[in-house]
Amino acid sequence: MKSGKLKKWSRRAFIGAGTVAGGGFLLGVAGFTFAPSRYSLVSADAAEKGQLTTWITITPDNFITILIPHCEMGQGTPTALAMMAAEELEADWSLVRVQEAPALDAYANGYIVRAAGGNYVPAVMARGVDYGAYKLAEWFGFQVTGGSTAVRSTGEYGMRVAGAAAKEMLVAAAAKQWGVSASECTAKSSRVTHATSGRSATFGELARAAATQPVPTSPALKNPDSFTIRRTSPTRLDIPSKVDGSAKYAIDFTTPGMSMLYAAIEMAPAHGGTLVSVDTTPADAMPGVKKVVKLEEAVAVVADSFWRARRALASLKPEFSDAGHGDVSTASIFAAFDKALGAPPDVPKNAAKVVTADYRAPFLAHATMSPMVCTAKVEGDRAEVWTGVQDPLNARSVAAKALGIPAANVHVTNFLLGGGFGRGLPFNFDYVDLGVRVAKAMSPAPVKTIWSRENDIQHDYYRGAALSRHAGALDADGRPLAAHSNYTGGGNGEAVFMPYAIAAKNAKEKKAVHPIRLGQWRSVLNSQHGFFKESFIDEMAHAAGTDPFEFRRGLLGDQPRFKAALEKAAAMSNWGTPLPPGEGRGIAICESFGTIAAEVAHVAVSPEGRLKVLHVYAAVDCGDVINMDSATAQVEGGIIFALSAALLSEITIKAGRVVEKNFRDYPMIHIADAPKVTTAFIRSDAPLGGLGEPCVPPLAPAVVNAIHAAVGIRVRELPIKNTSLKKT
Repeated sequence: MKSGKLKKWSRRAFIGAGTVAGGGFLLGVAGFTFAPSRYSLVSADAAEKGQLTTWITITPDNFITILIPHCEMGQGTPTALAMMAAEELEADWSLVRVQEAPALDAYANGYIVRAAGGNYVPAVMARGVDYGAYKLAEWFGFQVTGGSTAVRSTGEYGMRVAGAAAKEMLVAAAAKQWGVSASECTAKSSRVTHATSGRSATFGELARAAATQPVPTSPALKNPDSFTIRRTSPTRLDIPSKVDGSAKYAIDFTTPGMSMLYAAIEMAPAHGGTLVSVDTTPADAMPGVKKVVKLEEAVAVVADSFWRARRALASLKPEFSDAGHGDVSTASIFAAFDKALGAPPDVPKNAAKVVTADYRAPFLAHATMSPMVCTAKVEGDRAEVWTGVQDPLNARSVAAKALGIPAANVHVTNFLLGGGFGRGLPFNFDYVDLGVRVAKAMSPAPVKTIWSRENDIQHDYYRGAALSRHAGALDADGRPLAAHSNYTGGGNGEAVFMPYAIAAKNAKEKKAVHPIRLGQWRSVLNSQHGFFKESFIDEMAHAAGTDPFEFRRGLLGDQPRFKAALEKAAAMSNWGTPLPPGEGRGIAICESFGTIAAEVAHVAVSPEGRLKVLHVYAAVDCGDVINMDSATAQVEGGIIFALSAALLSEITIKAGRVVEKNFRDYPMIHIADAPKVTTAFIRSDAPLGGLGEPCVPPLAPAVVNAIHAAVGIRVRELPIKNTSLKKT
């Protein structure tokens, strides 16, 4: 589908209906009334192809193809979105296929605005808001998968409506063909039936006629009680190809009919550093080497195989500047954090007991299993790019800027990602930027630039390190009077929010700059602050002489969703029942991305101080669940991801550069170390929440709280490996 063939709203009409002001989108009354439906943007030959809405095409053989404007990186989003569309369409799930939407303006994602607004967008405004947000996303090249938003934004406000609209179009086409009222026809299992006459037709037989019908602007959505596809567990559509090996990742791509070159790259070790000099003679003399490419901040060797490129790169001894960061270290960064925080926050003078504590979290890498890869072919003022990212449209813009050509002249093909966790989000596309610049130097030959694991670990956009200083106050009866914190490293309302009914509570950020480049990491700032705030509330509970679960529950009277999740997790774990010596349970609860997750960790600590996380229980309120198996996998994946970070992982800095290089010094937990995970979902009337990230924040505090319950040692620094757990 060519974006130029889509029915477009003119720029003049768009500007007339809405205004971009103060960072927000303000749409006039005319925009609400006359804005096109977001899901009605179709190609000029839609009727011929059986394209009913922007994302749904039905062919004569009755197969349904749903274009998904989000990437697949192991989380199952395309399957979930297809389920939401198919549910409303009344499709036969066995006939549904998915395809990732291309990096074209028509598939820009603006529904994140609705997800952020929840139910606060009035129905009368929805059409205008959706189209206006789409136009803004198109303008800014925004096709993102991240922030646990795909299901609760594109799915809830896009795919459901598009599926329902397509169903009404099919029914209308059948009614017209049979000369009956549409109200007398029903759709089910990819077939429209008129019961009175006994006539029926498949969706495939009706699709071309249906595509000529007007696209309904407000189609009726199904009552959740009648769902037949949602809340079940059909096999994820991406799994078969991953099992049989036919799935394609960016590293698998080869240019058809063209001889491809390969590049290995070394970048300035200190962020902001530049290439000072390099003697290319050793590499030039090696077999298969085509060229040594010098860039401002890197040097790359291009050869006829990646092995030869890597060997040749290893023969070079490039000299880089350190951008003035040669004295920067982990110690200097945390010293600056400590200075910025100053004294603990003030607490009420009438407190019977004051509790203070500092918590420390390190820089963390994404360490996705698939390496950063960009293949590019640059020819004149046009470029082809093949990569794996979480925002293909933004990658197109990055490539265009690096090459100095219009974005319309760049075509991006996106592949499956072996994990993302934020590494493939906008502003993190250095591998695309470097890849196209290397390819430009070899024009017109296509070049695949592959990052080594060392490149990946040492040149990431890291989860920020942070220090948090807390002070709490209790009255003579152990009731909390205040809970305050000062912190560095960033934070927002969601990350620092505590649901507990404490009269005085606040969290203030104190700025402390450093040169380490940062990016979005799974659960973003919630990962640090979940550890901080839920560890501290546990310390307050112990200072009050109250069971940590009961202490929390007693402060959640006006938070029924939090209370229900907390109670469910405690019940699942048999909270309060006796455990053997050296074992303990810890509990924590956090809300992020619209989802509340309560987790209990059951741990054992040997007399020698060896820690084993035996079991994690998770009670999750995400409003509702689309695919039960995928949802459970996301909970389990978030917990295991968070456990590696809590136990083992850290990025340290010396002389302005990252010390860690590979999995030998940036380890992950192994299967043998993984705990059993038990998950329960709580269905509520809340809007859909995310699932990819919300189970990360409670894990670390649940584990350190369990350690304290087991052996009385309070861990206030991550990773836990840095604290001795041997009782003295």
